[in-house]
Amino acid sequence: MDRNEVKDNESRSRFELELDGGTAFIDYYRVGRVRVLTHAEVPAAQRGTGIGGRLTAGALELLRARGEQVVPRCPYVAHFIAQHREFADLLAPA
Repeated sequence: MDRNEVKDNESRSRFELELDGGTAFIDYYRVGRVRVLTHAEVPAAQRGTGIGGRLTAGALELLRARGEQVVPRCPYVAHFIAQHREFADLLAPA
């Protein structure tokens, strides 16, 4: 697996980014063509290094390429989208 590429691990319902020392991930569940992103986690040793942003941007780009939308239930992901408005078009209508 490419250590710089976010992958969709559908069997575990999460987006993953493999790192030295662990895996960063965003858990989700699917409702039709919408992914509800529920929880993001980065290994403790890599927190504060930009890994969360890389993971989130990569997951959102995958969803964009698939024509899917997002409901960000995870506070980190919601904040990321609010700060990176280029992803606002992915938000599912309320």
